[in-house]
Amino acid sequence: MAGQNLVNLENVTAHVPGDASRVLLDAVSLGVERGERVGVVGLNGGGKTTLLEVLAGRRAPDGGRVSRLGGLKLAYLTQGDDFPAGARVRDVVLAHYDADHEWASDPKARDVLGGLGLRDLERTVDGLSGGEKRRVALARALLGEPDLVVLDEPTNHLDVEGISWLAEHLLSRRCGVVVVTHDRWFLDAVCTRTWEVAGGRVESYLGGYQDWVYARAERARQADAAEMRRRNLARKELAWLRRGPPARTSKPRYRIEAAEALIADVPPPRNTVELLNFATNRLGRTVLELEDATVTIGDRTLLDHQTWRLGPGDRIGIVGVNGSGKTTLLRSLTGERPLDGGTRIEGKTVQLAQLTQDLVDLPKDMRVLEAVEAVAKYVRFGKEEMTASQVAERLGFPPARQWTPVGRLSGGERRRLQLTRLLMAEPNVLLLDEPTNDLDVDTLTNLEDLLDGWPGTLVVVSHDRYLTERVCDTVVALFGDGKITHLPGGIEEYLRRRQAAGTSTAPPQAAAAPAPKAAPAVNAAEQRAARKEAARLERKMEQLTKREEQLHTKLAEAATDPARLMELSAELKSVEAERETIELEWLEAAEKAEA
Repeated sequence: MAGQNLVNLENVTAHVPGDASRVLLDAVSLGVERGERVGVVGLNGGGKTTLLEVLAGRRAPDGGRVSRLGGLKLAYLTQGDDFPAGARVRDVVLAHYDADHEWASDPKARDVLGGLGLRDLERTVDGLSGGEKRRVALARALLGEPDLVVLDEPTNHLDVEGISWLAEHLLSRRCGVVVVTHDRWFLDAVCTRTWEVAGGRVESYLGGYQDWVYARAERARQADAAEMRRRNLARKELAWLRRGPPARTSKPRYRIEAAEALIADVPPPRNTVELLNFATNRLGRTVLELEDATVTIGDRTLLDHQTWRLGPGDRIGIVGVNGSGKTTLLRSLTGERPLDGGTRIEGKTVQLAQLTQDLVDLPKDMRVLEAVEAVAKYVRFGKEEMTASQVAERLGFPPARQWTPVGRLSGGERRRLQLTRLLMAEPNVLLLDEPTNDLDVDTLTNLEDLLDGWPGTLVVVSHDRYLTERVCDTVVALFGDGKITHLPGGIEEYLRRRQAAGTSTAPPQAAAAPAPKAAPAVNAAEQRAARKEAARLERKMEQLTKREEQLHTKLAEAATDPARLMELSAELKSVEAERETIELEWLEAAEKAEA
């Protein structure tokens, strides 16, 4: 039985303000059920924030109707932070409580304040950094027992631990959640449904990020030749997912078989030996080394007589809490920040490039493609040679956008252009400080695809654990003890160590994608019955999938018959809805069978 919808959109249309020719939402109809957790993905500028504004009642649609459940309590986290001047942190976050003893005795309030690191409640918001203001705004949205929480980029400015805590916290809540984020681990850990906003439409998929990748790959398989590039991207992403750890939930066999067919012709995993040979030829044996290095920040010691050597082809991710000194470590590696003790050694053949968190000056009198070609017209990634236009397109500049004057680009587009120019210079040592900022999911996937075959030494500082785990072979951490600690177990080991040290509020299981609580134990007879039921449901899903394929074929054949199209479309929606219901029943039966 379907849950109760908290918000419904019926044939909603929305345009870019002041430009009725640019449609962001085109006759969109959807709803959010009580307890449902929806992740929203799509290209930058595609309408994700507009969709949230309409859902939250912050913007009236240009057409259509929005209805909300009577008495609905809704909390909305915007991308900007609007606090009264001079307000204290407690005034913003604890406005729902009448007295201190009320929030002090509320476990949820203590969890939120501790999880987001808000300890000094008397500080005024005027003196907070951008990251601190973001945490205050997030705390305000999470407290107050809302029925629906709408979050626009909540993971911005959160470190790995903060993101893990937020995922676990939302899983423990009974409220509905709609969230826009580019953090794919977070999407997969939290969301029960994914909305993709593209071309004015909103496509709905059951499950989180990995399920969406499966569904998008299948959709791409049925697409025409004009979608070839997008299909290849989905295939490569899906191939990487299948090589990694098992998905958070089991997949029906028919979906796995379809996925295997899709990725049968993708390239093999990253050839580490081949890339190392490339890197050694370009770099020699010495790359960057810190010998007996000491680095201090004020009265705090970041490095205490540490020796760290980066070799040719090393691919290293650096993790640590906000303020632990990750950016300072990168600046020490480049020589921009002199060591307070010890020696920095740089190989003679090193060509170093660094992507900082700050936007650099770009040639505003040029167009995008001209600014890229000013660095180089061709670049080689391993064995693949690409033109400046191809690299720009991979990083979010379609051909039409490549002729936009640089001075008219948004902040996110300028950062993408900065990254594109960096890669076109063909450095052999690349240091990236939060490269995922302002990048949508598709651009992130393309960036990872480029870095996957990049022959050189790579150092990445990022809170995006998905990117770190994909492009890096080694993870090191700054724990605040003056050392650079190697983590053979990667980010999961980092979270475990932080938890063991009592410095994180996230529970131990938050190191991996949080999973539902274990079901009660079942006996052998119930297991046999569950296996039989799962097999029956799987056969039913296969039948429904075949029927969907038949209906897609019939829809194409009936392109000139409007009445027939409406009839077939209605049947297709019915079949899709039935298959989703059967799939949920299959998942329940499969869990019992494996208990």
